[in-house]
Amino acid sequence: MTETQEDALAALARAAGILPDFVDVTGQHHQTGAETRAALLRAMGFTPEDPEAVEAALRDLTAPRPLPRWHVGAPGQPLDLEPPGAWEIALEDGSLREGHGALPELPLGRHRLCSEGVACWLLIAPPKLPLPSRGWGVTAPLYGLRGPDRGGVGDYRDLAETAKALAGAGAGFVGINPVHARLTGDPGAISPYSPSHRRRFSTAHLAFPGATPPPAPLIDYPATRAAQRTAAAAAYAHAADAAAFEAYLAREGALLTRFATYEALAERYGAYWGDWPAAFQTPDHPEVAAFAAAHGDRLRFHAWLQFQADRQLAGAAEAARAAGMAHGLYLDLAVGTHPAGAETWADRVSFAKGVSLGAPPDAFAADGQWWNLAPFNPHSLIAQGFRPLAETLRCQLRHARLLRIDHILGFERAFWVPGGGVPGAYVQMPRDAMLAVVRIEAARAGATIVGEDLGNIPAGLQSALAGSGILGCRVAMFETGTPAADYPEAVLASFGTHDLPTFRGWREGRDIAARADLGTLDEAAMAAAMAGRAEETARLGAETADEVHRFLAETPARLIALQIEDILGVADQPNLPGTVDEYPNWRRVLPVAGAALGDAPELARAAAIMAAAGR
Repeated sequence: MTETQEDALAALARAAGILPDFVDVTGQHHQTGAETRAALLRAMGFTPEDPEAVEAALRDLTAPRPLPRWHVGAPGQPLDLEPPGAWEIALEDGSLREGHGALPELPLGRHRLCSEGVACWLLIAPPKLPLPSRGWGVTAPLYGLRGPDRGGVGDYRDLAETAKALAGAGAGFVGINPVHARLTGDPGAISPYSPSHRRRFSTAHLAFPGATPPPAPLIDYPATRAAQRTAAAAAYAHAADAAAFEAYLAREGALLTRFATYEALAERYGAYWGDWPAAFQTPDHPEVAAFAAAHGDRLRFHAWLQFQADRQLAGAAEAARAAGMAHGLYLDLAVGTHPAGAETWADRVSFAKGVSLGAPPDAFAADGQWWNLAPFNPHSLIAQGFRPLAETLRCQLRHARLLRIDHILGFERAFWVPGGGVPGAYVQMPRDAMLAVVRIEAARAGATIVGEDLGNIPAGLQSALAGSGILGCRVAMFETGTPAADYPEAVLASFGTHDLPTFRGWREGRDIAARADLGTLDEAAMAAAMAGRAEETARLGAETADEVHRFLAETPARLIALQIEDILGVADQPNLPGTVDEYPNWRRVLPVAGAALGDAPELARAAAIMAAAGR
């Protein structure tokens, strides 16, 4: 490659949003190398090997335009945008407006402006979402809600009963891990943060009679899934909700059919579509259509499972609201989707290919992180008017009035890691447009949004979140020297998260001991980590869970999330990052069933602490 060609590639990378360098949380400076640039350009759909294609793409991205590719406005306010000539606006509801000169005031939504052959997406969003009233709630693992006396995983009915119990104590929300559709055909795919499809719901938590294997100290997922399959088949055979199901099929249309087709194919050929016969790897292939026609009842069964998941989750949300919860369900949106799951099979346009989301080196991973999650391609997002993001949010907000966006740092810049040991780099995302889409969907649902802004936080992101009315996160485990009064107001505060030790485990250094047992810390490193932990616990000053809950309650934070593990004194954390089978991730059951929490004195004490602080 000539020097001129290399310069053109570097220029295309900059124009495409690939950052030329970054500084990690340890302060080390990293340059984006040529191999990384080429891999990320390829993931975006460019052809770095073709000099003519590179020049054409560079011209397209850098040529002056009479209109931007997207523009943010507010409902009922004039748009600060001047079309070059006669214009046409296709509104999100399908209606059309035409004119010349100044643009009209527009309603909430994503609309498409065309003028003189140039298109611009108009994102009409409230400038800022309202902050919620001061309140509190409880986060709990849905899979563990059955407690020690019943086998299997917690289901949506258990969630409804848990919500009622927590509401009785005064909690305003119940938060759970993501309930996206899981991978079919891989018994080891149990992490809620590695979804098959984020616009479909998990059927692993469906409540059917008979779907209960014997109790066990840890959840036995193979036994649970076998019992669920048997119970689901029996329930489908005797289903008596045909009219409601037909209405659901009509509402969901072809997208549901495509998802059900994937599920039926995964049953036969395995979870990951990259391993399927070549003809079935492309959803529009004639052989896929033939398979769907030949297995219509199986497709209908998988569509019915989605119908049941949607209905049962709606029932849990209604139970929470009826019990008096201010927010009800607090759902969690995973940062990405599995690169070989249902979402990427059905949608070949929206995702970057051959790269994974991840993170540069930090205190938890000296070599950086590779999450095996496909990221949105920013160029495809813009071209589609951010429809995939909007639909993903809308799916969750159908049942939640409080939604956490995992790793919202990726709205500013996303860390893409190519395969084959090539170093990763950051890709600039259309932050302001994505935040506008969040505000549109949250305003429609009357919901509050929480953005997980932890880690290597880019400059300007937190002020942009605050300006949008999106709550940030403050984790007391990371703020041990911060007085309660110094916490911001526009945040959700908690002691820890699902990826961190419980309060008891943190004080006892159980996470450090677990890593030492796994061989990732030698004796000297373990001793140093334990000494550091002793300093941290001394700085926080809280020796009991009640004391840390009192500390959180006294902060200005609008919302407080108490972890059920801390309320009940659980020692071991739900998930140990960086492990799969080496640690019992996502398998621990709670010592008290969710439905019985109303009688738990530990919850009563936590509720009294919140009430005493005016929450």
